[in-house]
Amino acid sequence: MKVAGILAVAWLLVSVVWSLAVNAAPDPVFKSEAIGAPGSNARAELYRPAGPGPFPAMVVLPGCDGVGPHYRLWAQQLRDWGYVALLIDSFRPRGFTIVCNHGMEVPPLVQAQDAFAAADYLRGLAFVAADRIGVIGFSHGGWAVLKAVLSGTVLQNHATPFAVAVAFYPGCQRPETALATDTLILIGDADDWTPVGYCERWSEVVRRGGRSLELKVYPGALHGFDAPALPHSYAGHFVGRDPVAAADALVVSRGFLAQHLSP
Repeated sequence: MKVAGILAVAWLLVSVVWSLAVNAAPDPVFKSEAIGAPGSNARAELYRPAGPGPFPAMVVLPGCDGVGPHYRLWAQQLRDWGYVALLIDSFRPRGFTIVCNHGMEVPPLVQAQDAFAAADYLRGLAFVAADRIGVIGFSHGGWAVLKAVLSGTVLQNHATPFAVAVAFYPGCQRPETALATDTLILIGDADDWTPVGYCERWSEVVRRGGRSLELKVYPGALHGFDAPALPHSYAGHFVGRDPVAAADALVVSRGFLAQHLSP
């Protein structure tokens, strides 16, 4: 009986240790040694313009569906405009492929913290202009952008504010502190996933803190209006491309970034 009891206790201890090991928090998502080339599926993919630089840079935060062709196209576009782009995967390293309709599995604050870490890495690169780093995010990533631009989030994380921020169809929760970054929000008024009304209220109540804030609303545009896919049902919502809105958003985004990141 004593042997059986000892074995039972030992098995229980092994089970507990195994459970703790399996459920232990993963390594930090952003690590400089985990950066890869475009399309590499690394934790962060680096897109660099030709030439020595120094270039302004943008941290790119994907939507709830994770890193994929849509966000890689944006990183390539930013590179073609003359920016270093660093596309961050906040989901897979934490054990998630997508977080659609389960956004708090990787909260926007966590994705914002990944963005701050990515910006710190970029500041250490000789070909990056350390004082000209912005952030752009889409849907869940846009939600994270609207966390990262608040002075309270910056202070809480001992971070350097981004020089500029662009949020495509973000989740807009009531802001608790003032803006620390010049910010552009782009959204469609037919968006049934992140309704425009929340972003209108966000822009009305946030304290500007001397920063600029622009909200561009596209009539009839859906969630994901800049994505390649035509309108379709996804995760219980109607999403998809609006060619007019997508084309205008490129022009508006490019102009906003140039305004704030030019030397």
